[in-house]
Amino acid sequence: MVGQKVVIKNPTGLHLRPAGILCKEAMQFSSMITFTFRGNTANAKSVLSVLGACIKSGDEIELFCDGADENEALAAMVSVIENGLGE
Repeated sequence: MVGQKVVIKNPTGLHLRPAGILCKEAMQFSSMITFTFRGNTANAKSVLSVLGACIKSGDEIELFCDGADENEALAAMVSVIENGLGE
């Protein structure tokens, strides 16, 4: 299992469109991809789980990837978040 903290940079936080982009990226990997925010864990492959975390711009989450392609998955997830999730 690998993990890394990352700050949400897009100005509107994780509303429906960026949450969908995050999930689409996560679905490309076989690893289990989750993140924690304020003590709660969310499944990065579930749009409802991501939306339910209520993450706003500037919030810090900690991503965790566990599986055969965990390193590639973590690098891709951090990259897509740091690039603003399409915004």
